[in-house]
Amino acid sequence: MFVSLCMAFIVGGLICVIGQLLMDVGKLTPAHTLSILVVAGAVLDGFNLYEPLIDFAGAGATIPITSFGNSLTHGALAEAEKHGWIGVLTGMFEVTSSGISAAILFGMIGAIIFRSKGQQP
Repeated sequence: MFVSLCMAFIVGGLICVIGQLLMDVGKLTPAHTLSILVVAGAVLDGFNLYEPLIDFAGAGATIPITSFGNSLTHGALAEAEKHGWIGVLTGMFEVTSSGISAAILFGMIGAIIFRSKGQQP
């Protein structure tokens, strides 16, 4: 179990280091970095490389944002096999809808509870 925890920490940390390097060295915005990491996860899943990473690192590979790209691609490919081209669209949303819904809900709750420190009237 200790080895599994260490591998999760190392792999998750490396994904985060890559994101930080993209922002610090590459001078990319957080939005660009987020997009790159999501696309990287999707590409890795397209080549069947993300599942072995999940098997190896567990939560170290399923928690970072690259896992979102993996989920999108995984769902799209699975549904495309069953329903053809329409399955590509429905599969992406079927697998990720709960995460997207939770993000919207918690974002709204946070906006209601906390006052923005941005521009004040």
